[in-house]
Amino acid sequence: MRVAVLTSGGDAPGMNGAIRAATRTAFVRDWEVLGVPDGYRGLLEGRFRRLTDRTMGGILHRGGTILGTAREPQLLTEEGQRQGLAALKRAGVEGLVVIGGGGSLKGALALAKLGVPTVGVPATIDNDVPFTDMSIGVDTALNTALEAIDRIKDTASSHRRAHVVEVMGRNCGYLALACALAAGAEAVLLPEHEPHPEDLLGALASSYERGKPHFIVVAAEGSGLPARKFHEYVNAAEDTFESRLTILGHVQRGGSPTAYDRLLGSRLGAAALRALAEGEPGIMVGVSGRRLERFPLEDVAAGKKHLDEDTYDLALTLAGMHRRRG
Repeated sequence: MRVAVLTSGGDAPGMNGAIRAATRTAFVRDWEVLGVPDGYRGLLEGRFRRLTDRTMGGILHRGGTILGTAREPQLLTEEGQRQGLAALKRAGVEGLVVIGGGGSLKGALALAKLGVPTVGVPATIDNDVPFTDMSIGVDTALNTALEAIDRIKDTASSHRRAHVVEVMGRNCGYLALACALAAGAEAVLLPEHEPHPEDLLGALASSYERGKPHFIVVAAEGSGLPARKFHEYVNAAEDTFESRLTILGHVQRGGSPTAYDRLLGSRLGAAALRALAEGEPGIMVGVSGRRLERFPLEDVAAGKKHLDEDTYDLALTLAGMHRRRG
């Protein structure tokens, strides 16, 4: 049997572990594996390359993806899907593993509906793929951002300043919330909750009056109150902290994956191949508690991951704030 593996959308540390596990699990069954360079773009262009044991050597610790990735909206059109299907047929591909986030998994569903045996693997640092507790890359991105925030807190305390730190998360605030909680931040700005600048400025002034040496705000990039705007609010306020703004940006995506992401990528990559071998395509493999589970791609594509409100309340409680009700 000949299968193909591709990574699509934003890169995430641990993708290489999933590629390696899927490929080597296929080799145990004497299957041939083709890698698709540059995600769905490479698929639409009919580009494939054979993966070997040697190709898989020394990649587990590397960030990014050895296959390359790209965003290709054309795959979500009927013409693009037919083009992808034709490319897979010409290459003799009998099964496909798609490693990526929500948009990539919607593409996987489209190909599955056209008859391509397809299995999805969630990989995105935003952790916004529904049903799975964790996606590949989240733990590494969280630890990268947390290390930066810890360093920022040191200099903030030295100068008695506020620091507003923007992390990734266009539509999902998981990364910002987890960073804020783990770093002991004084405030967090999320896409899921309407911000109240007056409450935040009140907490800021109160902290300053009590002699607190810093005020750390973690903001998701998709927050209703952008990090830059709140930074300006702080600097416009009188008799309180001076503010500095740090946008961490794509540094969160890079770097060697943590042990957790290497293990998660390996487990999910192997599970994807097992699903194909057992004749159960059209699903996404994900993690629920300690167990690996299979979820219909149709449900994944139609679903939405919701923020854990208990965790949000905990972050507010530990920061000495309260959720505004009504």
